[in-house]
Amino acid sequence: MNDWQALESSILSCRLCPRLVAWREEVARVKRRAYREEDYWGKPVPGFGDPAARVLIVGLAPGAHGANRTGRMFTGDSSGDFLYAALHRAGFASQPTSRGRDDGLTVTDAYISAACRCAPPDNKPAPDEIAACRPFLAAEIALLRDIQVVVALGRIAFDAFLRSYAPITGAATPVFTHNAVISLGPDLPLLVTSYHPSRQNTQTGRLTTEMFDDVWSGVKGLLQ
Repeated sequence: MNDWQALESSILSCRLCPRLVAWREEVARVKRRAYREEDYWGKPVPGFGDPAARVLIVGLAPGAHGANRTGRMFTGDSSGDFLYAALHRAGFASQPTSRGRDDGLTVTDAYISAACRCAPPDNKPAPDEIAACRPFLAAEIALLRDIQVVVALGRIAFDAFLRSYAPITGAATPVFTHNAVISLGPDLPLLVTSYHPSRQNTQTGRLTTEMFDDVWSGVKGLLQ
């Protein structure tokens, strides 16, 4: 078993947060009417993407009927539709849609993770639940040896990355604003911030297609 397989096994077997375990399994059992014929994943969701990636993307958590159903980050819900369409336009994803683990989607030069690996009620993981997941993100960061840019999708992802990234522990926390480029120090990845592509943001115009495309265009320009 290699390091990536060992990490995935550790994520899949995690039951540290009783509230999240109960919720993810209840959602998988009850299901949404539109997906009642499907077998839900109902487990923690590992990261997804290119292990040689230069870009690390950190989201919030699996959607109850998105990744908690499909078993792949940002797959099967509106947030994923918005994200993968943008990644496809920017050249990071092989197709603009993401429906399930076997849909043929591949991601090049990017790896997609999250602050929390289990679907939380109301999309709101508690601070102790995020803290319990932090070692998984830290382990991914350690394995992704070519990272040049980290994209934090939303404030929770922003905070989770900063707390997971050991080299800057103790440094002053930068302010979260949309489409900022933050230097973490010499020889460290650049941190790019974006509003999360949730329906709450995309349907209200807080995050538009053009705004999101600007983020990914900027990310490409930062890669060396």
